[in-house]
Amino acid sequence: MAAGLSRSAQRVQDFLSKQGDEFDVRELASSTRTAREAADSIGCTVAQIAKSLVFREGTSGEPILVVASGVNRVDAAKVRAAASLDLHRADGNFVKDRTGFAIGGIPPVGHAAPLRTVLDQDLKQYAEIWAAAGTPHAVFRLTPDRLGALTGGQWIDLREEE
Repeated sequence: MAAGLSRSAQRVQDFLSKQGDEFDVRELASSTRTAREAADSIGCTVAQIAKSLVFREGTSGEPILVVASGVNRVDAAKVRAAASLDLHRADGNFVKDRTGFAIGGIPPVGHAAPLRTVLDQDLKQYAEIWAAAGTPHAVFRLTPDRLGALTGGQWIDLREEE
């Protein structure tokens, strides 16, 4: 288990440790706020970054977590068609309130309450992926299968076509 983590990163580490896997949250000196910064800091491709985005569902107002490959933009129409969700942009206060984490370090797990989650099927092509761990400097490595199991997310094609 990692030692000397910030409170938010430790919260993610504690959640992961309870899952029975050997996850190791790492806090880096460099920023992981954006997918590009995270990939540069870790030494992986941008596509291997599992970026966590929180939206507000238009009908229910509930938070929706979308975990997308770092190279993909989310196509709200595809999400609506595949998961019957009407995604709207959520501001920083909404995100912090509903997840317990600030934008730029939102992990796919360990939120204040469980979130309905949609996962980018493009992440399945990688043996390992990296996700934020509660701060703009914290990450952890996992597999797409573990991401699916930990989040209970629905895998869909959500990539916006160019």
